[in-house]
Amino acid sequence: MFRSVVRQLGFTLIELLVVLTIVAVLLTLAAPQFLPNINKAKEAALKEDLATMRDAIDKYYSDKGAYPNSLNDLVDGKYLRKIPVDPLTDSPTTWIPVAPADQGEAGQVANIESGAPGKARDGSTFSTW
Repeated sequence: MFRSVVRQLGFTLIELLVVLTIVAVLLTLAAPQFLPNINKAKEAALKEDLATMRDAIDKYYSDKGAYPNSLNDLVDGKYLRKIPVDPLTDSPTTWIPVAPADQGEAGQVANIESGAPGKARDGSTFSTW
């Protein structure tokens, strides 16, 4: 009799499982090399942000003869475009202002520290940078 050949479109379950297994193996090889680089980049960004803000504080002090009262004074005085986001906490509000060592100095922000908890890859705490 007349027999029709019907070809089914799509993938079988076995083919899909093989592809997913290959993707999983590739991810397990790539992920360990990728994840440490994210932390390394965040630490580098934190160091750069701290250096930029400390430079802005020094310029503010050099121009005005006093330290700023807040980080917003650096933005208002056009020493910074905006307060940078702490790359480890993803917030611009976690910066810790450090008062001048000499109590006779005007202003309240002579230095800046990160409010990020934890330690860096080298074992130092972020607040000591």
